This record gives sequence, structure tokens and C-alpha cells, in this order.
Amino acid sequence: MDNPAAGSMQDLSPPSTRQIFAGFLGIGLMGFGGVLPLARRMLVEDKHWLSPQEFSDLLGLCQFLPGGNVINMSVAVGMKFRGWRGAFAGILGLTAVPTAFVIVLGVLYDRYSGDPHVQHVFAGLAAAAAGLLIGMAWKMLKPLLKKPAALLVVALLFAAIAIFRLPLILVMLVLAPFSVLLSWRSGR
Repeated sequence: MDNPAAGSMQDLSPPSTRQIFAGFLGIGLMGFGGVLPLARRMLVEDKHWLSPQEFSDLLGLCQFLPGGNVINMSVAVGMKFRGWRGAFAGILGLTAVPTAFVIVLGVLYDRYSGDPHVQHVFAGLAAAAAGLLIGMAWKMLKPLLKKPAALLVVALLFAAIAIFRLPLILVMLVLAPFSVLLSWRSGR
């Protein structure tokens, strides 16, 4: 049963609620974010709960829905096999360890936040995170440097959010169609 032939996936019995919980718990133990390849390996290659095509189709749906792809996947897979109980088991398994970890860190921070050493550690983490964000922003901006229309949209977005403090949803509702129109006109 651990290694079914390619054509016999339909012959497998659906996973139990406990198996869904354990499968997604394993993914949750492996990392915070960026675990989509691990989820695919578990669902398609290791457990054979989904075919490669089913995984791709479900991922397409999960990318369309709001929220994290793997979180949506845990709910969708659980729902597919065991209804709401499976959906609950999937999301609980995926989020239990990271949630406990964040709570423990929060308690530790609350307890030791006044310690100058802890403050220095968090100042260093904040600087590293800011550096990573700036580096990512630069990498995303570089291809746009030769596209004046795209630079205009970036400048308008920055001004609206950072300077004028307009709500993000309002800015996106205005600038998304504007950027599509600019892109369409510059492509003609």
C-alpha cells in the first residue's frame, strides 16, 4: 500500500482523520512557510492521496483563494476525504506546532523584553529583516528600470501608501486597472 502502481490510486482507501492530521503535522514540523514542495511530496509521492494532476488542480484553486496555499491545501485535502472533520484535522495538524512555537516565543519575549541583551537581539533581527526586504525590493525593481510605465505605477504606489497613508485596498483598486491599462497601451 505504501508503493501503489500508477494506475491503482483509486483502489486506495481514503486517509482517516488521524492520518490527515499526522500528515500535515509532519509538514508543519518541517518549516514555517515555503513548504509547498514538501506538501506535494507527502500528498502525491509518499502517501499517494492525490495524483499529480489532482494536486495541480487543487493547488490552482488554493492559489485563487485568500490565505496561504498550503493552509488552503490542508483544508481542501481534509475536506475532500473526511469533510469538515478532515478539514479541521488538516489545518490543525499544519498549524499546531508553529502556533505553539510563536506562543512560546511571545511568552519568552514578554518575560525578557526588558533585558538589554534581548532588545539588542531583536534590533539585530529587525535590521536583518529590513535588509532582506530592501534586497528583495531591489531585485523586483531591477527589471522595471527600463519600463517607464511600470516605474510610474511603482512611484504612485509608494507615494499613496508611504507618504499619503491611503488604505492599501483603495490604492490597489485604483492602481491595478491603471497599471493594466498602461501595460496594454505601452505594449501596442
